Amino acid sequence: FAMAAVAVATRWWLLLMLSAAELGVAPAPQPPNILLLLMDDMGWGDLGVYGEPSRETPNLDQMAAQGMLFPNFYTANPLCSPSRAALLTGRLPIRSGFYTTNGHARNAYTPQEIVGGIPDSELLLPALLKGAGYASKIVGKWHLGHRPQFHPLKHGFDEWFGSPNCHFGPYDNKARPNIPVYRDQEMVGRFYEEFPINLKTGEANLTQIYLQEALEFIQRQQAAHRPFFLYWAVDATHAPVYASKPFLGTSQRGRYGDAIRELDDSVGRILRLLRDLGIAENTFVFFTSDNGAALISAPRQGGSNGPFLCGKQTTFEGGMREPAIAWWPGHIPAGQVSHQLGSIMDLFTTSLSLAGLEPPRDRAIDGLDLLPAMLQGHLTDRPIFYYRGNTLMAVTLGLYKAHFWTWTNSWEEFKQGIDFCPGQNVSGVTTHSQEEHTKLPLIFHLGRDPGERFPLSIASIEYLDALRRITPVVQQHQEALVPGQPQLNVCNRAVMNWAPPGCEKLGKCLTPPESVPEKCSWPH
Repeated sequence: FAMAAVAVATRWWLLLMLSAAELGVAPAPQPPNILLLLMDDMGWGDLGVYGEPSRETPNLDQMAAQGMLFPNFYTANPLCSPSRAALLTGRLPIRSGFYTTNGHARNAYTPQEIVGGIPDSELLLPALLKGAGYASKIVGKWHLGHRPQFHPLKHGFDEWFGSPNCHFGPYDNKARPNIPVYRDQEMVGRFYEEFPINLKTGEANLTQIYLQEALEFIQRQQAAHRPFFLYWAVDATHAPVYASKPFLGTSQRGRYGDAIRELDDSVGRILRLLRDLGIAENTFVFFTSDNGAALISAPRQGGSNGPFLCGKQTTFEGGMREPAIAWWPGHIPAGQVSHQLGSIMDLFTTSLSLAGLEPPRDRAIDGLDLLPAMLQGHLTDRPIFYYRGNTLMAVTLGLYKAHFWTWTNSWEEFKQGIDFCPGQNVSGVTTHSQEEHTKLPLIFHLGRDPGERFPLSIASIEYLDALRRITPVVQQHQEALVPGQPQLNVCNRAVMNWAPPGCEKLGKCLTPPESVPEKCSWPH
């Protein structure tokens, strides 16, 4: 049904253009261009407009002053791959299969060991936007599967410059190759080789390369008078953090701040180009991040989550609440703050709405159309679900957040110095064992207590009222949920020409996780 709708929309658009040409009248106005600027591991507290004391993001702060700030905007998972799947499908990762069964509440992404990826059954935003005549490009990190059938051009994008993964490495090219960089379907090099990153100094020109790819694409599409969708998925703020030479050593925050300053400058250059080309008022731009700042890498290689608890990998606010700015001059009122509970999945539905398209009706779509919030200030009551793996960890409804499970990371990891919540121990909340609270969840009022430090008393009327509101919402969600086939399990020797040590005898992913060797269980 969905693909048929796209075909009908395409035919309708072409007939409209031909009819206009035959009648000698001007064609209907183009739908707005769409730019989604997705940062990597950038925290809620990393921008000046969100209170970062160095105030080193003048372009993003100006973008917020000219647009709308969303202080209550969330990702769909506290890790890269699932959150990116959610953005492009409008669906929770549990529905699209972007989770693992290798352990309860385990996060998962797509390192080189993973053989899964975005299923053909999923309809991605660029494929649907073709129905309204959009040209589409992804610049940067894909992270939805390494194998060719999972690559962006197989799922609706017309162009790609970037990598299937993050810039991890360097590797030895024997047991593990360096990660490839692609232009469309052709591999044009590898990180640390044709695309060098100096781990000692932090110097790399990748952000500048990604910026030029964006600017050139915008200029080409504007010259062709074609609406475009640009997904700018840069990763300079993901450890190992990098910046180009002119920005190194310029931030009060060290190398991480250098990377932020270069990204801020790049966003400023993109917005200036839109104005110079005269298309700013016909271009919708949204800035956000894929998950919270990686406090495990802080302070040298990680950012700030402001007042929120913990960071990446966790379902506390620091791992899931993201910076978010919407910019559309002449449409979105300047200098506004929206308290709409927003989700990265909303960018899917909102983009379709901008293009004049309906979301697919043959599947559950979790994204909300944010245009009423942006253009008229209308707020929609909706829940935010926080998943780790296939486990519903928490839900926010209104100002109340209920935790059904608490867990940062294991005692074994913590004793080795791996800490997802450094300096933020909250007794009974930041637990290192998986603690179940499904009968009596921990409930916080995020207005009074955004740091999740003071759970409501279970004997209070406020607790009981919040629980009465939240319980049916969760029950309805879980009863209707149909999980997708898990794509992020590890160790399938049959389709890889190598595998991590210890995986050779497995042949396929196994569950329960106790049967998987430690080196094959989820890499945190």
